[in-house]
Amino acid sequence: MEKVNHSVVSEFILLGLSQSQNLQILFFLVFSVVYVGILLGNILILVTVTFVSCLHTPMYFLLINLSCIDMILASFATPKMIMDFFREQKTISWWGCYSQMFFMHLLGGSEMMLLVAMAIDRYVAICKPLHYMTIMNPRLLIGLLLSSYAVGFVHSSSQMAFMLTLPFCGPNVVDSFFCDLPLVIKLACQDTYLLQLLVIADSGLLSLVSFLLLLVSYTVIIYSVRHHAASGSSKAFSTLSAHITVVTLFFAPCVFIYVWPFSQYSLDKTLSVFYTIFTPLLNPIIYTLRNQEVKAAIKKMRTKHRNSKHTFR
Repeated sequence: MEKVNHSVVSEFILLGLSQSQNLQILFFLVFSVVYVGILLGNILILVTVTFVSCLHTPMYFLLINLSCIDMILASFATPKMIMDFFREQKTISWWGCYSQMFFMHLLGGSEMMLLVAMAIDRYVAICKPLHYMTIMNPRLLIGLLLSSYAVGFVHSSSQMAFMLTLPFCGPNVVDSFFCDLPLVIKLACQDTYLLQLLVIADSGLLSLVSFLLLLVSYTVIIYSVRHHAASGSSKAFSTLSAHITVVTLFFAPCVFIYVWPFSQYSLDKTLSVFYTIFTPLLNPIIYTLRNQEVKAAIKKMRTKHRNSKHTFR
């Protein structure tokens, strides 16, 4: 209720990516294509894994959940950003701003934990192949999935709770295309030093520690792969390289932004674009173009669809 009594700011102004009209037209075209690509690419993964039975394995169960998170993560701010390219005044309500921050940290925290779950899956598949299906049973998979969402919810809620009590009575300009927690906190009409430390301790350390643990995990897996036969090693290295690429692309911008969230880096806006828009686009590309099983499944599904059309004719 403190927010209602002390805050006079009812909306925020988003500066967007650029004030240049020509650049805004270019950005509109580029990000419209990218957003459509995100939806189509991740929907393709969902449809392929759902309808091709040979992909009904623990790894692909986790992958379709990653695709769902990526689609929502790209949708919490991208459609508004695209529409704002045509608006002279880019505003967002206080509750709209709050919702963006909540869902970004909910989805971001969930994706971090889901990538950890995928690392566990790869470790069991490569290091204990004979017991893979026994260990990665449906009960464990559901537990890993629910744990990922639970961590994301706790992570987001712990930071959003104090936002309800922060007073906003002066500046309301956010230098980004969406409401990001470090940028919004700086606009509060009180000393936010302790809150800044909380963001570093929560978002920054969660990103950094998760990233380091994943790097250690994949290092152990790669070491184990070297003791397998050459044919198996080739397939394992291909799968691992895809996972490591995704982990690096997702975590590197998060670590940079949230470990030093209140520094004046001009790259912050670019990195925000990368992990909220381009990473959800790159994930389906990496997991399909570098994955022979998925490519074969897509080809099989297309052939089956083509044959069914000929049958009805």
